[in-house]
Amino acid sequence: MNINADLSRRAVVDSESLPWVDSPLKGVQRRMLERDGEEVARATSIVRYAPDSAFSAHSHGAGEEFLVLEGVFSDEHGDFGPGTYVRNPPGSKHTPSSRPGCTIFVKLRQMAPDDREYVRIDTTHTPWQPCEVEGVEVMPLYRHGSERVQLMRLAPGSRLPRRAAPAGEEIFVLDGAFADEQGRYPKGAWLRTPPGGEHGLVSEDGCTLYVKTGHLAA
Repeated sequence: MNINADLSRRAVVDSESLPWVDSPLKGVQRRMLERDGEEVARATSIVRYAPDSAFSAHSHGAGEEFLVLEGVFSDEHGDFGPGTYVRNPPGSKHTPSSRPGCTIFVKLRQMAPDDREYVRIDTTHTPWQPCEVEGVEVMPLYRHGSERVQLMRLAPGSRLPRRAAPAGEEIFVLDGAFADEQGRYPKGAWLRTPPGGEHGLVSEDGCTLYVKTGHLAA
């Protein structure tokens, strides 16, 4: 299965307009943003667990990264509520479930083989840091090699000047909306800028973004 699988091309998806697709496990559905492969695939998705649903035990040969959007996600390592950022490195194993149900933004098989760190961050209790651009705050979440993951918050009327993404950039809109030279992106929008691309950002009403850079280099 190939969905936005060419990483050298720009991709934009309004995730909230996509249909929910059943997974092999009852009660677990997905909205697929990008995918290269079948059930074992390099993938970025929105995954929804119905109340009292579970996924069978499995390992992540090339790692798993996710952010809990709604509800509570659980596994052997704990219960993770809205705003929790999790990284399970290559070779990790778990048995996920959700008693009340949950929705997560998840990325599979996109970690470097030497990335071995487990990460658990409650972003609702992590302080924001000022940025060099007025009206913009950041919350660094992870750094490995050229890869950087952070949350970014733009105040109403703020603007990020046009900038290059030499090793690629990925944005998922968690709240609000922003625009660039090619369009406007509301809550739930997912945008991938390939290596060498560039754009500026402006948010009239303010927004909160998941931002990942440096991970699409050859």
